[in-house]
Amino acid sequence: MTEHDIQNDIRNKTADIAVLFRGNVGSGVTYDGRHFDTGLPKGFSDLFGFRKSDGKAVFIEVKTQSGRIRPEQKNFIDKMRVYGALAGIARSAEDARKIILEEI
Repeated sequence: MTEHDIQNDIRNKTADIAVLFRGNVGSGVTYDGRHFDTGLPKGFSDLFGFRKSDGKAVFIEVKTQSGRIRPEQKNFIDKMRVYGALAGIARSAEDARKIILEEI
């Protein structure tokens, strides 16, 4: 499965317990040659939203089985946990459910 496939699977299989959105970022070049970045800060999780039962914030970094987390992604997850959010790395919908249900 690709990371995109895993993200979709997670969103489908957690819809009963959470509302999750996909974070999109991008970059480009203006007509006069200037480079720019748009979207969320570096390290922001792939999926974010809230747990339906209590509105608690959720941040999920999605990786394939062989995917590696970058330092800025780990830092973001660690900070969100310090602030009281549910946050972690998911390689499957089962992993994501465990993060949301606080079973990890």
